[in-house]
Parts: sequence; structure tokens; C-alpha cells
Amino acid sequence: MTQLEIGVETFGDVTEDDAGTLLPHAQVIRNVVEEAVTAEQSGLDFFGVGEHHRDDYAVTAPEVVLAAIAARTERIRLGSAVTVLSSDDPVRVFERFATLDALSNGRAETILGRGSFVESFPLFGYDLADYEVLFEEKLALFAKLLKEQPVTWSGRTRAPLSGARVFPLTAEGLTAWVGVGGSPESVVRAARHGLPLFLAIIGGDPLAFEPLTRLYHRSLEEFGQQPQKIGAHLHGLVADTDEEAAEILWPHYKRTMDRLGAERGWPPASRIRFNASAGENGNLLLGSPETVARKMATIAGTLGLSRIDIKYSAGTLPHGPMQRSIELLGEKVKPLVLDMLAG
Repeated sequence: MTQLEIGVETFGDVTEDDAGTLLPHAQVIRNVVEEAVTAEQSGLDFFGVGEHHRDDYAVTAPEVVLAAIAARTERIRLGSAVTVLSSDDPVRVFERFATLDALSNGRAETILGRGSFVESFPLFGYDLADYEVLFEEKLALFAKLLKEQPVTWSGRTRAPLSGARVFPLTAEGLTAWVGVGGSPESVVRAARHGLPLFLAIIGGDPLAFEPLTRLYHRSLEEFGQQPQKIGAHLHGLVADTDEEAAEILWPHYKRTMDRLGAERGWPPASRIRFNASAGENGNLLLGSPETVARKMATIAGTLGLSRIDIKYSAGTLPHGPMQRSIELLGEKVKPLVLDMLAG
């Protein structure tokens, strides 16, 4: 494993101000840009922005937000988390990220996935009955586009291409990960295309994903592909103490999970399950810098990760605690994790 990179991600969750009033989408987006600047100043390696098409998330066009961030930063890598490729056009996605790569002087990357929500499918005129074929075909086309050579392609989901060139050309190629939520079929698909893997660990024991990482390495070999990186995305929050982190996050976590539960038939969020998720075998990276660092180092070491990202935004969680979490993650957690892994 090369030296671990540590990043942060946000979906542009619509947050509260100090008085408990929800901020307008425009202010949330401006706050995301400031959070990215803080991430660079704190020494983090990556800043990711998700794509959603719902009223509780402000960002529908990550590349535009990332371009604004590129103009305010110099070093930190910038990307999507994730790009919903199934309901977009691979050629346009490549063009937008290649443009971002130019604006950021080679710092752009994308995580391609199907997303946790399906609002984009009817919004852009796609049939959910084509859920599987849309991603399969569009990922296959995107993998061809990454070579930046004339592309010939045909399928069911868009018009064919014959010797097509796509611009702008990048200086050193575009990094594109495949985001997966735990399906072995998705892991094998990423390996078949020879693309790096990004695990969305949003429930259960993170170490339970270790068989998928072994499947991925074995599949790369069987397909004759070169070794690739593995990253992981988890949710969490860093504060000065474990107790403070839990008390800050809990009400906002519960509000979000209860809304999603009402949509998807889940039971209301309970503090017992929340505490379990924050525990040693849970999926939340929640607590003091020391607590989060120990858990992060264990996950990264066991899964053989090249990068681990924490989604620091959580529903209506205000801008101030998120900024503090980013600072602690870069200034305290990252050095601790790297020391633990080196030792």
C-alpha cells in the first residue's frame, strides 16, 4: 500500500444556521467552497462533491462547484462523490471533468456510480427498468473515452460513435474510480474495465468489506489488468472529544435517517444503533482525533486502501462544526493515521 491519502466529501446537505433555520441552497453552495478551502489549508488530499437532485441537497452540478473550488485552491485533488453516470451522458461527463482538469492544473478526478437515490432517472428521461444496462453500457463507453483516442462504440442507451474524438485533451490522463456499495458483481465490473475501486461503506462493519477487496485483486489478475487503487467512503465527524462529536452529530443524523426511513420503509433512527455505528465495529468515523485515527488506520490497513474519505456533512449539521471537523481531520487525524500505518 502506498502512503494513504485522506479526503473529505460532502453532498451539499442543506444545513441550519446558528438559530436553527435552514439555509438557502445558494448559501450552502458558497459554504461548500469555503469548506474545500479549509480542507486544503488543513493538509487534506482530496475534496469530493456529490450529485443529487432533491430539495435536501444543494449540489446538482458538482463540476461547476469544483471549478469554483479549483480557482481558490492550488494543491488538493478535486472530484465527484459520486457522478451518477447512469442518468448522464459519458461523453459530456468526460468533457466536463477534462475541463475541470485543465482549470485545476491536473487535479480532477471522478467517482462513477449509480448513486443512492433515483430521482435523476425520471428527471432526465431514463427508465428505471434499464437500471443495470444503463450503467453497464455507459461505464464501458467511459472506459474507452479515458484512453483519449478515437472511439467507436454502439449500444442500446445512446447513439453510436464512430472514430469520435473528445476534447479537451488532458495533460496526464483523467482518474476515474468506480464507486460500489458492496455488490460482488459491481466489484468484478470495475476490475474488468481496469478501473480503481471506491467502496461506499455506509453500514455494518467496515472490515467485512475485506473479501470484496480480495475479489477485486483476484479479478484484476484474471482479466489481465494492471493493479489498481482501492478507496473507501465513510460517514463521520471529528470533534475535540468523543462525547462532543456524538452530541453534535446525533440530532442531525436522526433527522436525516428518519426522513430517509419514511421514504424507504426503515424504522426510526435510535440512539442505541447510532452508538453502535460509532463503536469499534461500526461504520461511523465519529469521535476525537485519536478515536477516529485508530479506527481509520485499522480500516485502511485491513482493506489495503490507497485513500479513505469521510463524508463530514450530515443533513442539517451547521457549517461551523463541519469546518472544525475538517480542520481536526487534516491537522490531527491525518498525521496520527500515517504514523500508525508506518509503525
